[in-house]
Amino acid sequence: MSTDYKILLIEDDREISSTLSGVIKSAGYNIIVAPNGLEGQKLAQTENPDLVITDMMMPKMGGFPVLESLKSLPSPPKVIMITANEGGRHKAYAEMLGVDDYLRKPFAMDVFLDAIARVLAKDISDEEKPEKGPVTRSRKKS
Repeated sequence: MSTDYKILLIEDDREISSTLSGVIKSAGYNIIVAPNGLEGQKLAQTENPDLVITDMMMPKMGGFPVLESLKSLPSPPKVIMITANEGGRHKAYAEMLGVDDYLRKPFAMDVFLDAIARVLAKDISDEEKPEKGPVTRSRKKS
């Protein structure tokens, strides 16, 4: 599958970044990678991605300031936040800032790719259906 969608991955952990970017690329998406929130913010402004996947906890600029800056863009991208953080308050704040999905690490790659496809498909369905709240997927059972 080949798509015209451009995805910006903002992840400071090199192994996770390499794995996720490989999975995204192998699924046929165009991928741009930033090692921290500050560089991710700059790339979001210059590259105009369709989707930003950002980690929550990163050096130089965390995921929440990145989300806040994305909201100010003329055409804000869809956003998936990924985190190892278990806190419910963080999830609630991310949702308040408008994330389209929130994934807790570790997650299966099929869950990750499903979230990407679902969020990108919202571009088409948003015009036809009322907005729904973010969906949370996790391998862990509560």
